[in-house]
Amino acid sequence: MVCKNVRPALTWYPMEKIRLSKVMSERGICSRREADRYIEQGLVLVDGEVISQLGTKVSPDASIELARTDKKTTILLNKPIGYVSNLPEKDYPEAVELLPPSHKKLNVAGRLDIDSKGLLVLTNDGALVKKLIGPDAEMEKEYLVRVEGTITKEGIQKLCRGLYLDNNLLKRAQIDQLKPNLLRFVLKEGKKRQIRRMCTLVGLHVIGLKRVRIGHIRLGDLSEGKWRYLNKNEAF
Repeated sequence: MVCKNVRPALTWYPMEKIRLSKVMSERGICSRREADRYIEQGLVLVDGEVISQLGTKVSPDASIELARTDKKTTILLNKPIGYVSNLPEKDYPEAVELLPPSHKKLNVAGRLDIDSKGLLVLTNDGALVKKLIGPDAEMEKEYLVRVEGTITKEGIQKLCRGLYLDNNLLKRAQIDQLKPNLLRFVLKEGKKRQIRRMCTLVGLHVIGLKRVRIGHIRLGDLSEGKWRYLNKNEAF
């Protein structure tokens, strides 16, 4: 008798389904109580289908989104490099393409240029837009900036206070050197390509720029290209 080494057939088991309200809560979409209310109102879409039955269980990796309503919606997105944040550019995708169809008309509150990545806010809340980027806005925005060139004490002092862009003196900034080629910028204004232009004025070339905080809201562990809702207990 010849014995053959035969591998047993593999058996695949589907992932155990979880209550929809629990999944929504764990993803930070809303609380379980709010989820049940949205489900009852027929405002929750799972893989593109409306779910209105309380207690419905779904796959842990299901696509879940809220149907559009008149309620204020604010989304936090970790924008990758290569995406434009507001004005369309030929041959480049827009950041809103990373969102579900129901959220693609949200407004960007504080642009990030195509070569930068990190925290991007999209909202239909006009008051919040004014608070973040209005002419009188004083909201702190924090960036990690990797540079080429020699960082000097004098250069950092100029970056903090003493540079002009577009014939205007910039607001005081907070600049810290974290590593030999890594700076932390905290700004209270947002001129076009401001950090890159500031660095050029002190002999530095920016090779990487990431926004990690706006006000009290941090990017945290949100993965690149992913998004989440601003929770009701969070505030800028």
